[in-house]
Amino acid sequence: MNHLAHALLAGDDEQLQLGGMLGDFLHGRAETILLPRPVIDGIRLHRAIDVYTDGHPEVLAAKALLPPPYRRYAGILLDMWFDHCLAREFSRWAAGPLDDYSAALRALLHRQDALLPPALRRFRGYMDAHDLPAGYADRTTLGKALTGIGQRLSRANPLDVALPVLAQRDALLQPHFEAFFPRLKEFAQDWIARHRG
Repeated sequence: MNHLAHALLAGDDEQLQLGGMLGDFLHGRAETILLPRPVIDGIRLHRAIDVYTDGHPEVLAAKALLPPPYRRYAGILLDMWFDHCLAREFSRWAAGPLDDYSAALRALLHRQDALLPPALRRFRGYMDAHDLPAGYADRTTLGKALTGIGQRLSRANPLDVALPVLAQRDALLQPHFEAFFPRLKEFAQDWIARHRG
């Protein structure tokens, strides 16, 4: 899952949300990261969500729908596409409007600037410029994000031309998202209850 899902799955706790955002920008053992404990818990939750997602049968079935050479990048593509699915029907999955949620998440990143690594500070600027994560509801914005990710990868890849492939399979991918996301929400809620309760 991508940024919108990670923040939403962290619940109402801003420290967990911050950790959810940091999860893609900090590497290494969580115990060695010098951050407040609740933020570290958010990083751990992010990593647990990634492991759960990567092995879930619905996600594996969705990956199998992508043809070569896109299947090799199916993890990235589905993370982004599933955030698109979440964003375009956000009111089904969360309380409150997507635009308000997106603005609040960016405001959190600005308030916690001192805790952000340089890469997340740069990405926050990209978020501000493109109204992310709300912008993921728009396919044009999603396509630009995929192109940007592809440009940062070290080897040649088809991410810049993947959006039409995903869009053509929307009706096939959507049922997998619909079946998967409620299970993922339950997983995240259970994780939080076990580790923060």
